[in-house]
Amino acid sequence: MSGTPFTWRSGGCHCGAVRFEAALPDVVEAQSCNCSICAKTGFVHVIVPESRFRLLAGADALTEYRFNTGVAKHLFCAECGVKSFYRPRSNPDGWSINSRCLDETEGLEIRIEAFDGRNWEANATSLSHLSKEPA
Repeated sequence: MSGTPFTWRSGGCHCGAVRFEAALPDVVEAQSCNCSICAKTGFVHVIVPESRFRLLAGADALTEYRFNTGVAKHLFCAECGVKSFYRPRSNPDGWSINSRCLDETEGLEIRIEAFDGRNWEANATSLSHLSKEPA
Protein backbone atom coordinates (compact mmCIF):
# COMPACT_ATOMS: atom_id res chain seq x y z
CA MET A 1 0.00 0.00 0.00
CA SER A 2 1.08 3.56 -0.56
CA GLY A 3 2.21 6.11 2.00
CA THR A 4 -1.41 6.94 2.94
CA PRO A 5 -2.14 5.51 6.40
CA PHE A 6 -4.81 2.82 6.39
CA THR A 7 -6.64 1.06 9.19
CA TRP A 8 -8.06 -2.42 8.75
CA ARG A 9 -11.74 -2.18 9.66
CA SER A 10 -13.95 -5.22 10.08
CA GLY A 11 -17.54 -5.75 9.12
CA GLY A 12 -20.03 -8.35 8.08
CA CYS A 13 -23.57 -9.44 7.53
CA HIS A 14 -26.41 -9.32 10.08
CA CYS A 15 -26.14 -12.92 11.35
CA GLY A 16 -22.32 -12.86 11.50
CA ALA A 17 -21.72 -15.74 9.10
CA VAL A 18 -19.91 -13.46 6.61
CA ARG A 19 -16.99 -11.42 7.94
CA PHE A 20 -14.59 -9.15 6.06
CA GLU A 21 -11.90 -6.52 6.59
CA ALA A 22 -11.09 -3.48 4.47
CA ALA A 23 -8.09 -1.19 4.81
CA LEU A 24 -9.45 2.36 4.81
CA PRO A 25 -7.95 5.80 5.24
CA ASP A 26 -9.40 8.04 7.97
CA VAL A 27 -11.49 9.86 5.34
CA VAL A 28 -13.28 7.82 2.67
CA GLU A 29 -15.28 8.76 -0.38
CA ALA A 30 -18.61 6.89 -0.49
CA GLN A 31 -21.46 6.82 -2.95
CA SER A 32 -25.19 6.65 -2.33
CA CYS A 33 -26.46 5.23 -5.60
CA ASN A 34 -29.98 5.57 -6.98
CA CYS A 35 -29.91 2.50 -9.25
CA SER A 36 -32.66 -0.07 -8.80
CA ILE A 37 -30.77 -2.46 -6.51
CA CYS A 38 -28.90 0.10 -4.37
CA ALA A 39 -31.98 2.25 -3.84
CA LYS A 40 -33.95 -0.76 -2.61
CA THR A 41 -31.21 -2.10 -0.31
CA GLY A 42 -29.72 1.16 1.00
CA PHE A 43 -26.20 0.18 -0.03
CA VAL A 44 -23.63 2.97 0.57
CA HIS A 45 -20.53 2.14 -1.49
CA VAL A 46 -16.95 2.39 -0.33
CA ILE A 47 -14.90 0.99 -3.20
CA VAL A 48 -11.45 -0.39 -2.40
CA PRO A 49 -8.69 -2.09 -4.41
CA GLU A 50 -8.40 -5.88 -4.26
CA SER A 51 -5.30 -5.55 -2.04
CA ARG A 52 -7.27 -3.69 0.64
CA PHE A 53 -10.04 -6.29 1.08
CA ARG A 54 -9.98 -9.61 2.92
CA LEU A 55 -12.79 -12.11 3.33
CA LEU A 56 -12.29 -13.51 6.83
CA ALA A 57 -15.19 -15.95 7.08
CA GLY A 58 -18.29 -17.08 5.28
CA ALA A 59 -17.22 -17.82 1.71
CA ASP A 60 -19.44 -20.89 1.89
CA ALA A 61 -22.38 -18.78 3.18
CA LEU A 62 -22.38 -16.43 0.18
CA THR A 63 -24.87 -16.68 -2.64
CA GLU A 64 -24.59 -14.75 -5.87
CA TYR A 65 -27.02 -12.65 -7.86
CA ARG A 66 -26.33 -11.15 -11.28
CA PHE A 67 -28.68 -9.08 -13.41
CA ASN A 68 -28.71 -6.82 -16.47
CA THR A 69 -25.23 -7.26 -18.04
CA GLY A 70 -24.30 -10.00 -15.55
CA VAL A 71 -20.90 -8.42 -14.87
CA ALA A 72 -21.41 -7.21 -11.29
CA LYS A 73 -21.16 -10.06 -8.81
CA HIS A 74 -23.66 -9.28 -6.04
CA LEU A 75 -22.91 -11.49 -3.03
CA PHE A 76 -25.43 -12.04 -0.25
CA CYS A 77 -25.36 -14.06 2.95
CA ALA A 78 -27.60 -17.06 2.27
CA GLU A 79 -28.71 -17.05 5.91
CA CYS A 80 -29.69 -13.40 6.62
CA GLY A 81 -29.77 -11.94 3.08
CA VAL A 82 -27.42 -9.01 3.75
CA LYS A 83 -25.08 -7.84 0.98
CA SER A 84 -22.11 -6.47 2.90
CA PHE A 85 -19.80 -6.31 -0.16
CA TYR A 86 -19.74 -7.22 -3.83
CA ARG A 87 -17.64 -7.08 -7.00
CA PRO A 88 -18.92 -4.00 -8.89
CA ARG A 89 -19.18 -3.69 -12.66
CA SER A 90 -17.56 -0.24 -12.43
CA ASN A 91 -14.52 -1.61 -10.58
CA PRO A 92 -14.02 -5.29 -11.45
CA ASP A 93 -10.50 -5.05 -10.00
CA GLY A 94 -11.79 -4.10 -6.54
CA TRP A 95 -14.61 -4.51 -4.06
CA SER A 96 -17.47 -2.30 -3.00
CA ILE A 97 -18.20 -2.62 0.70
CA ASN A 98 -21.38 -1.38 2.28
CA SER A 99 -20.29 1.25 4.79
CA ARG A 100 -23.41 0.37 6.79
CA CYS A 101 -21.95 -3.10 7.37
CA LEU A 102 -18.77 -1.88 9.09
CA ASP A 103 -18.64 -2.85 12.76
CA GLU A 104 -17.15 0.42 13.93
CA THR A 105 -16.92 3.80 12.25
CA GLU A 106 -15.36 5.77 15.11
CA GLY A 107 -12.43 7.76 13.74
CA LEU A 108 -13.66 7.24 10.19
CA GLU A 109 -15.09 10.14 8.21
CA ILE A 110 -17.39 8.85 5.48
CA ARG A 111 -18.07 11.52 2.87
CA ILE A 112 -21.21 10.37 1.08
CA GLU A 113 -21.89 11.74 -2.37
CA ALA A 114 -24.89 11.05 -4.58
CA PHE A 115 -24.17 8.81 -7.57
CA ASP A 116 -26.60 8.66 -10.49
CA GLY A 117 -26.70 4.93 -11.05
CA ARG A 118 -30.00 5.16 -12.91
CA ASN A 119 -27.85 6.58 -15.70
CA TRP A 120 -25.00 4.18 -15.02
CA GLU A 121 -23.52 4.08 -18.53
CA ALA A 122 -23.04 7.85 -18.54
CA ASN A 123 -21.55 8.03 -15.03
CA ALA A 124 -19.64 4.81 -14.28
CA THR A 125 -16.25 6.09 -15.40
CA SER A 126 -16.31 8.61 -12.54
CA LEU A 127 -15.83 5.63 -10.16
CA SER A 128 -12.97 3.86 -11.93
CA HIS A 129 -10.23 5.53 -9.86
CA LEU A 130 -11.61 4.17 -6.59
CA SER A 131 -10.20 0.64 -7.01
CA LYS A 132 -6.70 1.95 -7.73
CA GLU A 133 -4.03 2.32 -5.08
CA PRO A 134 -3.44 5.98 -4.16
CA ALA A 135 -0.26 7.48 -5.59
